[in-house]
Amino acid sequence: MTTQISAPLNGTNIPDGETSGDAGVRIPLLGLGTWPMTGDECTEAVSSALEAGYRHLDTAENYGNEDAVGRAVVGSGLARDEVFVTSKFNRRWHGPVDSVRAGLEAALERAGLDYFDLYLVHWPNPDQGSYVQACESLAELTGTGLIRSWGVSNYKPAHLQQVLEAGLVPAVNQIHCQPLFAQPHVQEANASAGVLTAAYTPIGRGSDLLQQPEITRIASRLGRSPAQVVLRWHVQQGRIALPKSADPQRQRENLDVFSFELTAEDLATVDALDSATPSDSFMDADEFGH
Repeated sequence: MTTQISAPLNGTNIPDGETSGDAGVRIPLLGLGTWPMTGDECTEAVSSALEAGYRHLDTAENYGNEDAVGRAVVGSGLARDEVFVTSKFNRRWHGPVDSVRAGLEAALERAGLDYFDLYLVHWPNPDQGSYVQACESLAELTGTGLIRSWGVSNYKPAHLQQVLEAGLVPAVNQIHCQPLFAQPHVQEANASAGVLTAAYTPIGRGSDLLQQPEITRIASRLGRSPAQVVLRWHVQQGRIALPKSADPQRQRENLDVFSFELTAEDLATVDALDSATPSDSFMDADEFGH
């Protein structure tokens, strides 16, 4: 089984009785993205990933697959504390703690799990004006045993700043991040606040990223696949990466990124592929949400 590398989550989000660092909540840097898989396809893919050595699974209410992910976890034979499960809630539940708790309890029931390791606000939905309150509610829920840590997703620096000014520090901000759209301004805001960046769509989707000559040259030199090079680019710089694959061989390949390193020149070469600006995003968090 491939060794999983993990990182400590922000100590401010550790439940009472635990500490930050090695003794606290840790998150594997490589996880399995599950959108848009549902039903048996999703359960089979997650089961295959767990057999391959994945110990981090990413789901969400709006993916419609919390049940399928949960079935795979329960059926894996692994102890619950061996698998890190992340989920996210939608705008329906934004608000005071009773509302967020209702959404959380419904999600846990769908998944057939007692708790989530990480629970995220899926989109800020600034039109509602309650994305800070949603974070306050999550912070309050970390001591209940229903979630071990909390975070946000798709928060721009301005959204994150409002959360910070409320005295809260999310453990994670999960964003669309890949070499052609790295969002360095969001990454920098996260790092400055002590927030980990998690990358969804980390190897691109519907793009020619893995055919870029800069990527294929590095892959050829190292005897690795282009996807492995890109995933190594993420984890070597401390980002959590969540590639989606239902193919057992590709799952194993994607997981095998901790046995080699990119040079500083390699990292800079991949960094230089970023040609996007914030307005190029396919989903602008000030306009899009659910």
